[in-house]
Amino acid sequence: MSIATNPIRTSSARHDGAPPLIRARDLSLKVVAAGGEVNILRGIDLDVGKGEAVGIVGPSGSGKTSLLMLLAGLERPTGGSLSVAGAELPKLDEDSLARFRRDQLGIVFQAFHLIPTMTALENVAVPLEFAGRKDAFERAGKALARVGLGHRLDHYPGQLSGGEQQRVALARAVVAEPSLLLADEPTGNLDRATGLMVMDLLFEIRAQLGTTLLLITHDPALADRCERQLSMADGLVTGDSRVADAA
Repeated sequence: MSIATNPIRTSSARHDGAPPLIRARDLSLKVVAAGGEVNILRGIDLDVGKGEAVGIVGPSGSGKTSLLMLLAGLERPTGGSLSVAGAELPKLDEDSLARFRRDQLGIVFQAFHLIPTMTALENVAVPLEFAGRKDAFERAGKALARVGLGHRLDHYPGQLSGGEQQRVALARAVVAEPSLLLADEPTGNLDRATGLMVMDLLFEIRAQLGTTLLLITHDPALADRCERQLSMADGLVTGDSRVADAA
């Protein structure tokens, strides 16, 4: 894989005329620290098509997680434009961003972020309940069955192993069949065998739903399972390549 040494504009390479699910132009993020202003993202140009699986690699501090936070509407850019699933995120107020995340987005983090006082079924049903879905618990049960936890519906996070907790988090992320799934080192707290099982489920479900996936990982083998890889360094996208025989 050839890696460019300068910032580049990335393209989804789709030729069917469909607009990209993600379009960023000159996207930047700056924060003020004790020592002055820090440029975290320094002008990202990015197109990602519907249904693509994109692995994002790069050293710690390169801006990978910050990019995902912008795509999720959890941080606001300080410059540039960003459209995700037809929504111009920098122009949305907080209520509109919350609806965007509810309707379009699933997120899986390294930490599981489950609510400890809720059962697995209740944790997965939460986003559907917020959306006012009357079938929230029925769909949550089906999502848990999809990740092999149909027998653990009434168990609390403290009663589940790390791998089971991450599978609950995955079920919660996909229960509303989002158009975009963001995963930030989702196997970082798991042993290798458990992590591989979780990733098998993630890629299988993504393929079934046709969901666009952006996956941050330090594991080259996981990045190679994506059909496309972005390399980041110093707040810039420095490489964009296609992966042969991606899973």
